[in-house]
Amino acid sequence: MGKRWIPLEANPDVMNQFMWGLGVAEGEAQFCDVYGLDDELLAMVPQPVLAVLFLYPLTSLDDDEEESDASSTSTAGGKDLSKKVYFTKQTVGNACGTVGVIHAIGNAASKLKLVEGSYFERFYKQTADMDPVQRAAFLEEDDEMEDAHSVAASAGDTDANVEVNEHFVCFSCVDGELYELDGRKSQPLCHGPSSPDTLLQ
Repeated sequence: MGKRWIPLEANPDVMNQFMWGLGVAEGEAQFCDVYGLDDELLAMVPQPVLAVLFLYPLTSLDDDEEESDASSTSTAGGKDLSKKVYFTKQTVGNACGTVGVIHAIGNAASKLKLVEGSYFERFYKQTADMDPVQRAAFLEEDDEMEDAHSVAASAGDTDANVEVNEHFVCFSCVDGELYELDGRKSQPLCHGPSSPDTLLQ
């Protein structure tokens, strides 16, 4: 990766301002923390869940998986990937938070009202017919998104550091299937049946 951005903080307030500023109406959706997988903690998460952004530390195993990704299957039980899945590669360093938000909104667009003329409305229309590599190239040259990302990355509670070892991936339900959307990989990964009501179960 050539270009590098300042990473986004895993902070719902930051993510919400970022998402709302780019065109998701405030009453339509919000990010919140998931404090654990116990039933009482999951009960605190507003429903339905349209997507999950998962932040985890990278290891050498992740690098090995990325290298072997091209030969891996992306289907579950022999089913083809839904053509409705919105997916982009990530070619900008530290842009995984933004790519995760793009995946989350792009795969929930039918359930969300985007502000007319907003960045997101224009972005998804402009990239609708592109493949994942073309979308990544478009994003890399998009000054408007880079500026919005920079503002959001500077709004967190911790000092921004270009050198990080964590990575965001998005999990989203599309056509009744749970998809893992990771810009480091060449394609989405289908994990089988799911729904917005059971996404965290």
